[in-house]
Amino acid sequence: MIDSNPPLIHHYGALVRNSGEAKQAKGFNDQNHAVVDTCDLPLIDLGGLESSNEGERKACTAAICKAASEWGFFQVVNHGISHDLLRKMRDEQVKLFEVPFEKKITCELLNNPYRWGTPTATRSNHFSWSEAFHIPLTMISEAASWGEFSSLREAINEFAPAMLEVSRLLASILAQNLGYPNDAIEKLCDAGTCFLRLNHYPCCPKSKEEIFGLVPHTDSDFLTILYQDEVGGLQLMKDSKWVAVKPNPDALIVNIGDLFQAWSNDEYKSVEHKVVANDKMERYSVAYFLCPSYNTVINDCKGPSVYRKFTFGEYRHQIQEDVKKIGHKIGLSRFLF
Repeated sequence: MIDSNPPLIHHYGALVRNSGEAKQAKGFNDQNHAVVDTCDLPLIDLGGLESSNEGERKACTAAICKAASEWGFFQVVNHGISHDLLRKMRDEQVKLFEVPFEKKITCELLNNPYRWGTPTATRSNHFSWSEAFHIPLTMISEAASWGEFSSLREAINEFAPAMLEVSRLLASILAQNLGYPNDAIEKLCDAGTCFLRLNHYPCCPKSKEEIFGLVPHTDSDFLTILYQDEVGGLQLMKDSKWVAVKPNPDALIVNIGDLFQAWSNDEYKSVEHKVVANDKMERYSVAYFLCPSYNTVINDCKGPSVYRKFTFGEYRHQIQEDVKKIGHKIGLSRFLF
């Protein structure tokens, strides 16, 4: 058995040894690991929002709303976050994941937000070949929780507010397009309700036809902003087919979450996406999740809505229950009228 940090191969091996599982997993993976085309996501220059030309400002806003409706994913450049800050965040992230596995699970950084593999998986096709630190941003100010990782805290202290600014800017544009007040997103989502997820996808000795880096899913938040390296591996569902996203070192990737799809009455699309495993190169990414408080009621302002009213807390609880019972989330279909 190959040693790894974390010991993903051991957990995966235990799953595939389950009797009768191999044929089911193969059928599932044949569908989800099909040959895909490479796509260039809609690329939007946010500098257009600052233009002195009203037509250019309107065109930029229209492009954002169109991409959210037609793709559910898009890229932004001239987003205001410096390359130096992005590089600093990446360097600190790499140092964190290079820590030995035994230390990562016992260091108690931020009350242990470390996750690896998929603890709830009962089949190999529910397993993700990855590790992550899921960090509530309310804890950044708690210096004692960071221990020896003070330089990581400093980087996140710069990075998180910058990502909040970009995410709220984009979400506000999308909300105003739906008829919501200008300050609707600012009232719902602040630094205390959002999360940062540091992702690492180690090299995988299995082929990408056998295993996921991150299983197919949709995001549960309003909006996700992703900073990824140049390795690639992100794929999304477009026109009922998987397409691979070509990495752009100058761009941040933006995708619509389930809450925004419900809030928009399906005007914007929360699109299924995944990460494929890589047997030659490791991959890093940082995701910023724009979330409301758990008691926020999600209800379309334009009715009649296709979804019943629900709170973010109810939605998260239902997802957790579904994952426990069937190994994956069902999502918004649970809340249809």
